[in-house]
Amino acid sequence: MRRLFRSLAAWLEDRTGYRTIRRHLLEEPLPAGTGWWFTLGSVLLFGLGIQVVTGIALALYYAPTPDHAWDSVRYITTTVRGGAMLRGLHHWGASIVVVAAVLHMIRVVFFGSYRKPRELNWIIGLLLLLVILGFGLTGYLLPWDQRAYWATVVTINIARLTPVLGDWVAALLQGGTDVGALTLTRWYAVHVMVLPVVLGGLVVVHLYLMRRHGISGPVTPRVGSSQMFFPYQAARDLTVAAGVGILLATLAFRGAPALEPPADPTSSDYIPRPEWYFLGLFQLLKYFPGRLEVIGALVVPGLVVTFLFLLPWVDRGRTREPRQRRFVLGLFTAGLAAVATLTTLGALDNPSAGAAQWNIQEIAGASLIQSSERCTRCHGPEKVARPIEPGRIGQPPSWLDAHVADPEVIAPGLRPPPETNEHETNAIRAGLARLRTGSPPSLDPATTRVYVLFAQHCLSCHTIDGVGGKDGPNLSKAGEKLDPGMIERRIVDPTEVQLDAEMPAFGDKIPAEDIRALAQWLGKRK
Repeated sequence: MRRLFRSLAAWLEDRTGYRTIRRHLLEEPLPAGTGWWFTLGSVLLFGLGIQVVTGIALALYYAPTPDHAWDSVRYITTTVRGGAMLRGLHHWGASIVVVAAVLHMIRVVFFGSYRKPRELNWIIGLLLLLVILGFGLTGYLLPWDQRAYWATVVTINIARLTPVLGDWVAALLQGGTDVGALTLTRWYAVHVMVLPVVLGGLVVVHLYLMRRHGISGPVTPRVGSSQMFFPYQAARDLTVAAGVGILLATLAFRGAPALEPPADPTSSDYIPRPEWYFLGLFQLLKYFPGRLEVIGALVVPGLVVTFLFLLPWVDRGRTREPRQRRFVLGLFTAGLAAVATLTTLGALDNPSAGAAQWNIQEIAGASLIQSSERCTRCHGPEKVARPIEPGRIGQPPSWLDAHVADPEVIAPGLRPPPETNEHETNAIRAGLARLRTGSPPSLDPATTRVYVLFAQHCLSCHTIDGVGGKDGPNLSKAGEKLDPGMIERRIVDPTEVQLDAEMPAFGDKIPAEDIRALAQWLGKRK
């Protein structure tokens, strides 16, 4: 048996030279003192491999069209076996890749590993970092939800600030007159075809140059003989990669962030937010309003990137010792601190946090869907239509709107159109849109009943928590000016409180106990 294996090994060596390849990969001599700091490159390579594998798996189910992109991502998350974790691996893997790339860059700078003869490899590494950020930027649009759509609109508007070529660059990114099918197609093509090819080429060149010149090793050369990559450094790389893999699996087990409602180009109040690694730039733009926006969007980032590319020639220190490079390291550290500060401020300044919460109209609509005869007459176990389940609503918004307005348009003969109730219809539409993304918050029945009452009778004229009509006063903090008794009187008959009141009386439209509950609830809002 041994003779057979030896013969087979000799045959493979003669045909492939695998022993030479193995020696080249595993027996690289490393400077004495090479340790844990030099595992970051392998961690980055491991992260990129995870992204490639999970990206291919996601592409098997993803449909890059505005009509189907959101639903295909929802299908992956809710129906494909292991789909939620797969999407979580890809989402959190992107963040881990960015963190690993930045930490690797920091290590290279503080160890002076960009200096002669490694200048070209430093430039290749920076290009790799830009490509990684490009993956994050193009991938952000693909879910085609509100967050993705409006963040992309902001990105294209920033590109439009480019001197001379701004309109051309924006048109190239956008495709058509608006962010739509051509935009999604182009960004998807770049994400899955262009950037992977560029990334693969840069990684190959980066590794080739690293092996050609060797790794730099510790800042201060250690006394002692060099050691082989295998088994010592290979064990360190494997240990750190395994730790990162466990962290990634833990994060992915929770899944990716929930989908927001499908992209709505007509929305006028959505506040866009980028992924966390672009929050620093997002925050910087706030300090350069109007015509100065180009400074925050292009000038400052351009100067930073230029400084990094020129770093091997800016650094005039005689050695790699930090004492000899105080100016360069001081500038680099100040830049890191600025980026960290801007990113933190951007994370804290999050006015769109409330946008992810269910509002009163959406909660009321979800309650009506589950309780009113309007929907439960047909939808439910053992009925003509399947139950309406959170996160499993596959029809596009236009189809749902038509069905809510007139069920016979979609399902002829099942039942006549419902009695006209515009406010209830609007609430059901809003509830359906949010049920596509998940379950509503858990509220006690009394509070839910008040939400339904407010949506049915008050929301068309009064705004509360950012949603509603503008004809009446904002009731978000009604309890600051009115006590529950006064509110109840105004609901029953407004003219008893104010003779010229335009609000209609509801004393004969809403049961007294419901009016009292509504007044008590509004009176507590301060």
